[in-house]
Amino acid sequence: MTSRTAFARTGLLGGKRVGTLEDILRLSLVHWCSRLMATEVEGSGVSPTSPAVRVLPPEPPAEIPFAIRKPPTVLATIYRFPTLEPLRFQSFPTTFLHLPTRRDILHRAITYEGDAARSGNANTKWRGDVHGSGRKIRPQKGSGRARLGDKKSPMLRGGGVAHGPKPRDFSTDLPKKMYNLAWRTAFSYRYRRGQLIVVEDALEIQANDPGLANSIIKKNGWGNENSRSLFIVNEERPNFMGAMEGLGSEGLVLTKEEVDVKDLLEMGRIVIEREALEWFRKERS
Repeated sequence: MTSRTAFARTGLLGGKRVGTLEDILRLSLVHWCSRLMATEVEGSGVSPTSPAVRVLPPEPPAEIPFAIRKPPTVLATIYRFPTLEPLRFQSFPTTFLHLPTRRDILHRAITYEGDAARSGNANTKWRGDVHGSGRKIRPQKGSGRARLGDKKSPMLRGGGVAHGPKPRDFSTDLPKKMYNLAWRTAFSYRYRRGQLIVVEDALEIQANDPGLANSIIKKNGWGNENSRSLFIVNEERPNFMGAMEGLGSEGLVLTKEEVDVKDLLEMGRIVIEREALEWFRKERS
């Protein structure tokens, strides 16, 4: 073996001569092991020359819950009654006062209310309900006339009604969530058109005076010439309600329990007490 070949095949590692490829592999292995041991004992007070101690990785942090975002809101002006002096702004969720107009939802709600209001009291007497004898009027054959039974027959005067109406229930079903959505859609429609007037004070006047009530309505432009108004009160207001009974063509006063979705859409605007509006927001959410 020549000196060049011996030099190419030998190296110095630990006082021993090894091949060049083995030298490189051992150097790499020693370097990797020293880094691994240093990582395992770092911060544990164990020297690299001591037996290797396996340190478990830290536990993953607890799962952070998603932040609860407050729903967006819109501002409604609160007025003083009867002067309509602006007092302040109050925020309401957009899911109550800023929903898109859904004509299909409103139509279904109005149909549902109309069906529930149908009385279905029409009642007629069928053949079995008519008082009288069941004797056959004339013989079956031989008279030359048509066959006929007893006098309760629908073909005779005073007899029963064939297939006549009976009391029935015309009401239909509508999911509660859809009905509540119709309420919020109706309020949103009025709000976005500027036809929802919220007052802080009670809708009440000093006396049961139709003239006083009429002057307030005319001054604020709530009368018949401006498409009338629906007044929604939180509870009974005797003076204002009594005065408005004599001004039926000028507007309508209803308590919060008496209002339907159809009422919210019939007239030109809604004048509502703030407490009543808050009640609707909680009940129809």
